[in-house]
Amino acid sequence: MGLDFSVVPSYADALFLGVLWTIAITIVSALLSFFGGILFAVIALYGPWMIRLPFRFFAWLFMGTPLLLQLFLIYFGLVELGIDLPAFVAGVIGLGLHFAVYNSELIQTAILAVDKGQMEAARTLGLSRTQALIRVVIPQAVRDVIPPIGNNMIALLKDSALVSVIGVSELTLSAQLAIGRTYRPFEFYAAAAVLYYIINLGMEAVLRRIERRTQLSR
Repeated sequence: MGLDFSVVPSYADALFLGVLWTIAITIVSALLSFFGGILFAVIALYGPWMIRLPFRFFAWLFMGTPLLLQLFLIYFGLVELGIDLPAFVAGVIGLGLHFAVYNSELIQTAILAVDKGQMEAARTLGLSRTQALIRVVIPQAVRDVIPPIGNNMIALLKDSALVSVIGVSELTLSAQLAIGRTYRPFEFYAAAAVLYYIINLGMEAVLRRIERRTQLSR
């Protein structure tokens, strides 16, 4: 039959909508993973043992099981407990928590690498331990791990395709629906790959700009 990319423009609206959903999922999940990673790092390092122990189990669970399984548990499993989340919300929570755990490991290492004299100086100036963490230690730690966290954000973008399995109409699912109508898998998967690459380039440009600004603020 040969390739026929002329069918792709007919589904441009559907693909564009998928792109918008992919960007929305990525942005919201990335923010959740970033701020969640900071919170998890603080809990792991400074929380009371009654909180740290459950968190360690939670971290082990998310780092030791596939993301796809986690999405299934959140979307389908929580229904059994009476918690019926929309597919978009379940996808964002799954992606956000999964990468928050990995970001937490990076941030913990960076916090421990901050000179202890910074905390002591902040306390001497009258700041409480919490204020010193928020205003002095955490900003320095986060600045130092922007590059590896950026890599996690790129991985999050790529893994956002997994939310298609719970019914979120992001780019991959939009391509699959078009394939179901046209029986042209190569053409639409190739178009989706190009669109993912364009989104990825845009995200890399934003992350590079953030990294440059953090370097200038040193």
